[in-house]
Amino acid sequence: MATPIMKDYPLVLFAVSLLMLWFSERAGAYLRRRRQNPDEIEREDLTVILGAALTLLALIIGFSFSMAVTRYDQRKNYEEAEANAIGTEYLRAGLLPAADALRVRELLRDYVNQRVLFYTTRSEHQLDEINASTARLQSGLWSAVQASAVAQSTPVIALAVSGMNDVLNSQGYTQAAWWNRIPTGAWALMGAIAICSNLLLGYTLRRSDGKARHSLIMPMIVSVSFFLIADLDAPRGGVIRVSPQNLISLSAYLQTT
Repeated sequence: MATPIMKDYPLVLFAVSLLMLWFSERAGAYLRRRRQNPDEIEREDLTVILGAALTLLALIIGFSFSMAVTRYDQRKNYEEAEANAIGTEYLRAGLLPAADALRVRELLRDYVNQRVLFYTTRSEHQLDEINASTARLQSGLWSAVQASAVAQSTPVIALAVSGMNDVLNSQGYTQAAWWNRIPTGAWALMGAIAICSNLLLGYTLRRSDGKARHSLIMPMIVSVSFFLIADLDAPRGGVIRVSPQNLISLSAYLQTT
């Protein structure tokens, strides 16, 4: 049900899933009318199957929601870790020779601004530019500390080099966390079970005419669940997003020093 595009746009996923699940329930009601109302034994059997399907759907939705929350928390934790690594290296830059320290700190000010943009942008084109600028700044930062390390191989310089390594690693961990999404296969499984459940629900409803007001209840509940999971799982396209508060605070501090 959830294509890669829909996973990045939870509102689109909500609308599509609501329409498909409502149509599935109406299709079940239509099949029931064609059968001219199944007998009580058949209805009881199908009710048992429906209960099992809804239980399985609830479990998968619960596990998927847990996965989405875990990934959201991971992105928040890496944002904090990245801000800490940059701030620490900004201080450790004072251990370098004066010229290298000045260069590293200037690059770090630009670097933290690029990291803030990484979290806040929604434009894919701008994201490509941000990634390119980030790569250039990382190369410049590493070259600055590498030159000092080659010239003076002391434990003090090694401390600054280690801090720069943490800065570069933290960006990699952040990128990996943003790529870590709920698998498409899990979405497909949830969608298939939800469609089957709503089909059975429409087939077993005692009142199966088109005026049944409760025909939208189950599709709405499941669609809202899908929306919330997709919103937490979409790092850039959702309503609930990671705000780079630590990086913004660090950027403001670095501009004053």
